[in-house]
Amino acid sequence: MSRYDRAITVFSPNGHLFQVEYALEAVKMGTTAVGVRGADVLVLAVERKSTAKLQEVRTVRKIVKLDDHIVAAFAGLTADARVLTNKARIESQSYRLTVEDPVTVEYITKYIAQVQQKYTQSGGVRPFGISMLVVGYDVDGTPRLFQTEPSGMYAEWKATAMGRNSKTVREYLEKNYGDDKHTADPLVLAVKSLMEVVESGSRNVEVAILRRPAEGGLKFLSEEEVDEIIKRIEKEKEEEEELKQKGKAPAK
Repeated sequence: MSRYDRAITVFSPNGHLFQVEYALEAVKMGTTAVGVRGADVLVLAVERKSTAKLQEVRTVRKIVKLDDHIVAAFAGLTADARVLTNKARIESQSYRLTVEDPVTVEYITKYIAQVQQKYTQSGGVRPFGISMLVVGYDVDGTPRLFQTEPSGMYAEWKATAMGRNSKTVREYLEKNYGDDKHTADPLVLAVKSLMEVVESGSRNVEVAILRRPAEGGLKFLSEEEVDEIIKRIEKEKEEEEELKQKGKAPAK
């Protein structure tokens, strides 16, 4: 194995590119990120690492704006994300100047995935150690949610998660997405799913809501707003537990 993980362009006898697989491991070690697509709103929720007491919190962002109608979240190496984010922003503006229309969500996702794939087959470089969730609205107002991987693959999702403990979060989303109550409020579903693996508290969660530009565009929720949602979720859990306990109690 050690002979085949030194160069990115060399396949192992089993057909593996070990450097790409190592990049995927870097993503799995990153903070958890969740994306949920609603009928008229897109929600991104990410786990926020604890910051130093004197550090400016606003400089540590896991959710970034690519265009007026497109936002991305990432899991993995923050420095790699900054490079990809800048490339995507330049491509968005170039597309707007050339075509005189805003870039489509799938186009910019495909561009990001193409850059990531390029770095898996060139000598002297390494793969980007990040996955990205790209959300936005097409010209006709359709909400879209995509995920890219270090290998250059991308796919569209209704709801998904990436990063540390993403399997647990994705299983929760699979069980609960589609329920009428949750579909009506993707924000609650996104925060609930993230709370499955993140310690309770608004300081550990960053949430952004993206609506169509005419309806307000991107909004980052304040700690107070996130705290209010978390308290409501915890209250619902307590009520559910009480009902379960009453159901288990022997009849007198």
